[in-house]
Amino acid sequence: MNNFKILSGNASKQLLNEICDYLSIKPIEHIVDKFSDGEIRVQILESIRGDDVFIIQSTNPPSDNLMELLLIIDAVKRASANNITAVIPYFGYARQDRKDAPRVPISAKLVSDLIQVAGANRVLTVDLHAEQIQGFFNIPVDNLYAIPIFKEYILKHYGNLNSDEFIVVSPDVGGTRRARLFAKKLGELPIALIDKRRPSPNHAEVMNVIGDVKNKIAIIVDDIIDTGRTIALASKALIEKGCKEVIVFATHGLFSSNAKEILENAEIKEIIITNTIEGNEARIPRNAKKISIAPLIAQAIKRIHNSESVSSLFI
Repeated sequence: MNNFKILSGNASKQLLNEICDYLSIKPIEHIVDKFSDGEIRVQILESIRGDDVFIIQSTNPPSDNLMELLLIIDAVKRASANNITAVIPYFGYARQDRKDAPRVPISAKLVSDLIQVAGANRVLTVDLHAEQIQGFFNIPVDNLYAIPIFKEYILKHYGNLNSDEFIVVSPDVGGTRRARLFAKKLGELPIALIDKRRPSPNHAEVMNVIGDVKNKIAIIVDDIIDTGRTIALASKALIEKGCKEVIVFATHGLFSSNAKEILENAEIKEIIITNTIEGNEARIPRNAKKISIAPLIAQAIKRIHNSESVSSLFI
């Protein structure tokens, strides 16, 4: 079997090191920096001819992160790698997956095309915002869920959960499937749903809670926390409906705008995110904690290289 080798762009350096530690290997010697005019420079410093190569790179802003991924893929392809897997812990532009207004791009489709044209043979990602994006690719796409990592944290800090005390909550209709999977993984917990409505433009959203949450600990599960406003309003609505406390699990912590202030003042006991996004430490709220997704991605990389099933890691 061919050797497999791993490298990353600047967006996922720490995650690269954690994955390599888990797999007991060293990353490829490589350079990803910039020329004096700001253009991105990539160079592979060792032979990868005939190897299976995994490129770890999240594509959150700035756009240099996406450009780095594309250039690394191209460099690896031209170095005669056997198979190239783009491991994208956070797939940027995934929220622009359809035309929801006149004369707008479908950015997720464009990004998927760029990754394929650059030379990737496979994509491995975590908690795609819209699962149908897998259909934008003509190559295999493995979309992992962070649920196993979250479950491990819950068992360690809360033990086995009682269905009479805990309830899993989806912050919107689109996240219902994720909440159902999470609830099943935690022992068939009940689920509730936040029905979010905006009465008119520029007016506050109205949060209606569907489900019996009184005297229960609510576990909100989501894929992305961006401005934090939806999560804050959802937690407020849950407390008003009689919840004892609210815990939040979200895979990707963007924390843009004034999310830190909003979430620190929200009625949330703790927020658990993963390290799919790096360099955001200054924006992370005091009541948030980052845990590593490296073991899950490392297991998937190993299975892909060995031509084994990855589906058992999905949920």
